[in-house]
Amino acid sequence: MTAEADPDFPPVETIDGTLDEDNRLKADFVDQVLDAVEAGNREEAYRLAQPLHAADIADLFELTPREDRAALAIALGDLLSADVLAEINDWVRDDIVDALPAAQIADLAEQMETDDAVAMIEDMEEDEQQAVLAELDPEDRAVIEDALSYPEESAGRIMQRELVAVPEHITVGQLIDYLRENQDLTTEFWEIFVVDPAHRPIGTCQLSWIMRTPRNISISDVMKREQTLIPVDMDQEEVALRFQKYALISAAVVDDAGRLVGVITADDVVHIVQEEAGEDILRLSGAGEGDINEPIADSYKARVRWLIANLGTAMVASFIIAQFGAAIETMVALAILMPIVASIGGNAGTQTLAVTVRALATNQLTQSNTVRSIWREVRVAVLIGATVAVIAGLGAGLVFTNWTLGGVIAAAILFNILIAGLSGVAIPVFLDRLDQDPAVSSSIFVTMITDSMGFLIFLGLAVFAGLAG
Repeated sequence: MTAEADPDFPPVETIDGTLDEDNRLKADFVDQVLDAVEAGNREEAYRLAQPLHAADIADLFELTPREDRAALAIALGDLLSADVLAEINDWVRDDIVDALPAAQIADLAEQMETDDAVAMIEDMEEDEQQAVLAELDPEDRAVIEDALSYPEESAGRIMQRELVAVPEHITVGQLIDYLRENQDLTTEFWEIFVVDPAHRPIGTCQLSWIMRTPRNISISDVMKREQTLIPVDMDQEEVALRFQKYALISAAVVDDAGRLVGVITADDVVHIVQEEAGEDILRLSGAGEGDINEPIADSYKARVRWLIANLGTAMVASFIIAQFGAAIETMVALAILMPIVASIGGNAGTQTLAVTVRALATNQLTQSNTVRSIWREVRVAVLIGATVAVIAGLGAGLVFTNWTLGGVIAAAILFNILIAGLSGVAIPVFLDRLDQDPAVSSSIFVTMITDSMGFLIFLGLAVFAGLAG
């Protein structure tokens, strides 16, 4: 049942009463809504949330504890719109969708753009998917089933089917009349696609061109024939790179036969860029999806396996230290200084690794410039290593009044930073050549190498220099 706003209460002033200076929902407002829901006062909860923008209602759901989201969804009724679900966090949306009947989910899906509806339905269990699809109109169901047939994170999944396509033989005036008179057309578009009789795109027209061109001019005379076409099975990350490279606002998506099947717009790509960038950063740290709304069990499974792997690599470093136990006992200063060597090397490796993974993700680093990029990182590592080595060497020599020890730690830091630079670029490149995601496991290997080699070089040089037996 949809609650109605109570006329006895004035509307909430959205800016003054609900949002703080950073445009975020105030904690006391969120508590006020949840208290109304908990008390069973759905009308009051509806009244409080009614003035909110769809994005703020999405924030309200994200700020609500997981166990209370279903009750909030019921209380807000029709305020839980397609626009809200399109804005909401994936994990939170799943909680809400699980609480809604299939008919209501289908109704929301029909109000959404195709890509948003697909994003909502694709995460559902198979039986739940079928229940929702059965409630859809045959035409909408066919469109969504077609989208679900494409690989995940492909252009076919994220494209919109709502577009305007016209033949090239019509005039600008005929096109304007067609746009005004046809009520079934999509209401939001930036470009009009011109197609041949086989429905293959042959050009595009921006709305600004159409509005400024005399009515008697043929579309074929004003359309832009050069365009970037997106294959329907292209990975979404590659789609984002094409939008960035060619500064696209929208692009046609074509099937294997070259026929126009959809369109991808810049707002879709913004979400992809945010998703892929965040995904790579979190993978570098082994933190899984890293979403604070992710279930605890999923976060545990995503993180613990990498920490177990890290435990194994740490044991390698411990084994190396154990081989120099006698030397460390002879000179305690070695135990004090050796973490510095490993830490500096690890940080240097992480810096190089981050730069390399980003370069691979944005196609800046390819097979044609790999050798040049490695040589560049070697030179950067030498400069950084020399600078840090001089500072560390002088510091150790002054503190321990032992300039041989200062020279040993300086040499160890220089060599370890050089190794860190090499491994930081070589490991992700190697994994990429093997078609493995370099963001997933590179950091584990780089850390193992810098820690192990740092201890080995420092302690080995100390023994060689006669500092310890």
